[in-house]
Amino acid sequence: MEKEQIKALREQVMPALVCKKEEFQMLGYEQVTIDEIWDCLFYKKWKKLKEEKKLFEIVNDILTLSVNEYMTYITVQSHQETNWFNDDNLEALQELF
Repeated sequence: MEKEQIKALREQVMPALVCKKEEFQMLGYEQVTIDEIWDCLFYKKWKKLKEEKKLFEIVNDILTLSVNEYMTYITVQSHQETNWFNDDNLEALQELF
């Protein structure tokens, strides 16, 4: 899929993304964003697609995304993004040793 197609698809399913965001917020996950939900689905659930999904399948994936799947994705992302050897974290590491 090309960037323009992905952007158009995201706009097309925006009501489902907003609905999922509001659901998570009602469950107490106030920090959730539509971008994070989309990335979770795009990079986790849809990353190994061999064929294009139909619109109803994409909407179903959005609406059935569980808090557990989302939180697992966010946790893994945060661990991958943490750079323990930058200046701020280097001081903390030196204090440990």
